[in-house]
Amino acid sequence: MTDAVDPTGPLDPEDKKIITLARGARARNGVAEGAAVRDTTGRTYVATTVALDSLRLSALRLAVAMAVASGADGLEAASVVSEVGTLPDDDLAAVRDLGGAGVPVLLAGPDGVLRATIAAS
Repeated sequence: MTDAVDPTGPLDPEDKKIITLARGARARNGVAEGAAVRDTTGRTYVATTVALDSLRLSALRLAVAMAVASGADGLEAASVVSEVGTLPDDDLAAVRDLGGAGVPVLLAGPDGVLRATIAAS
């Protein structure tokens, strides 16, 4: 597991936006997890967990896949809204693969309150 950073201090408006997008997708689809990523041009991609018999993807991995499929060549930030307190290494690896080790992953609760900022390293 990677190091989490204490989420104190003001949150950037663009980071608030991706938390809000992830939270809305989670609520709209009635699933446990919503995610959003922002690419290096400022475009956002939003996803929720996929749990089919033949396909299982976390919300964050799907959001990264959507960015890649849309031609993104990097990420600035990612967010996950969930009840969980940590993120799987595979999720962080997907962010790192597209954005690099320094991309912050914002982990927020269902209420939208930031719990931690995790480096994708």
